[in-house]
Amino acid sequence: MPEERSRTPAGQRILAAAEELFYERGITAVGVDLIAEHSGLTKRTLYNQFGSKDHLVTAYLTERDQRWRTLVRDTVDACADPVEAVTAPFAALRTWGRTNTRGCAFVNALAELPDPAHPAHRVAADQKHWLLDLFRELATAAGCAHPAPLATRLLVLHEGALATQPLALDTLAESTDLARGLVRASLRTGGRDGTRR
Repeated sequence: MPEERSRTPAGQRILAAAEELFYERGITAVGVDLIAEHSGLTKRTLYNQFGSKDHLVTAYLTERDQRWRTLVRDTVDACADPVEAVTAPFAALRTWGRTNTRGCAFVNALAELPDPAHPAHRVAADQKHWLLDLFRELATAAGCAHPAPLATRLLVLHEGALATQPLALDTLAESTDLARGLVRASLRTGGRDGTRR
């Protein structure tokens, strides 16, 4: 993940306006004129602060990614035991979803920016790889059998709940229950040393 750099107040205003517009309307639908107008600053200031729209999109996703990772890590750290921690990202998603109702900004960005060489595409893809790696680490720490395939299943459940978030459905509750069931089943089939019980 790119290192966060300090921003001027003008840069923060532009980034806040860009985040609201990109998330609500889409990255490709929002131009720099609208972002400048929404922030109350000039296009020249926007370019002085970010250099280009591509860099602004990358900064938007990077800051969002940092907030998401912090929330997930805090939720994991608050868990009483390693088994509970495996499904902590689902609890974090419940919290995150209260103010982010248009689904996943990273999935949206991947759809709008399909070129893997685009720096914002890389930020969005890295976010998904990070979550997969985290599920695997948490499953390993909890003593789950076969943590890598379990992590993939947990990621699919998590992302499915996130993708259906804009619908009038609560798929997160069912996905969380399914995730807990997968974790419990993996604990029944293997101990912390990986042997079958």
